[in-house]
Amino acid sequence: MSQLNLNNKQLSDLDSLFELVSQRQIKDFGNISASNKADGSLITSCDLWSDKTIVDGLASIAPNEGVLSEEGGKSIPDTKAYWVVDPLDGTTNFAAGIPYWSISVARFVNGRPQSSFLIIPTLKKKFVSIKGKGVWLNNKKIDPNQNNHKSECISLCSRSIKILQKKPNSIFPGKIRLLGVSSLNLTSVAMGQTFGAIESTPKIWDIAAAWLILEELNCSLEWLEIDPLNLVAGQNLSDVNFPLIACRSLEKIEILKPWGNLLLED
Repeated sequence: MSQLNLNNKQLSDLDSLFELVSQRQIKDFGNISASNKADGSLITSCDLWSDKTIVDGLASIAPNEGVLSEEGGKSIPDTKAYWVVDPLDGTTNFAAGIPYWSISVARFVNGRPQSSFLIIPTLKKKFVSIKGKGVWLNNKKIDPNQNNHKSECISLCSRSIKILQKKPNSIFPGKIRLLGVSSLNLTSVAMGQTFGAIESTPKIWDIAAAWLILEELNCSLEWLEIDPLNLVAGQNLSDVNFPLIACRSLEKIEILKPWGNLLLED
């Protein structure tokens, strides 16, 4: 039977695992070519190596806990605790020589993220979040009240830009930023770098780690279509999107909601 919390040895082993993967990604960055997957997105040999290394590592660190990963099995495991893995979120940036991508891993228990790990190799940043206990950046706990500086920026993904075309005579309520990495778009909200983010077509592995970071830093989430809390074991998530708005506060959600709802129109 799966335990609720990871123990200190598991956390230490995970740290070593993610450091190994980070170093390989840094080494391959700028020295590797990409090919197209069936859905048109890019993939590199480093994505595949990273995925296999993380999945194999998790099998050793947390035996008998299932894994759902972008480059592997995409059905929800039939185990009380399971892992959601995006080994290299931001492959387009990675392949283009733009030094901004992440390793995104979350452990779910009873259908909710219980712990998550988000690493930005080029910035040497490592976020760890544990449900009910908070978020740490490079082993230093973040004070949720320290990230309230007034940003005027809003993060959009490339597919959510279309909302601007649907309201051409309306002024968008912030300065737009496109980072090209779903997990980091959302984390920018949690850190107060942006006051909101609108994501059009994120998959569960894009948002799993950032989801818990946002919750633990008292941010607000609005699922626009499918609530990921209603998922069931065996469900294949290959083609399931989770459009959402993330904001520093409920007040900001109300500002962005009319724009986010445009994503749901044909």
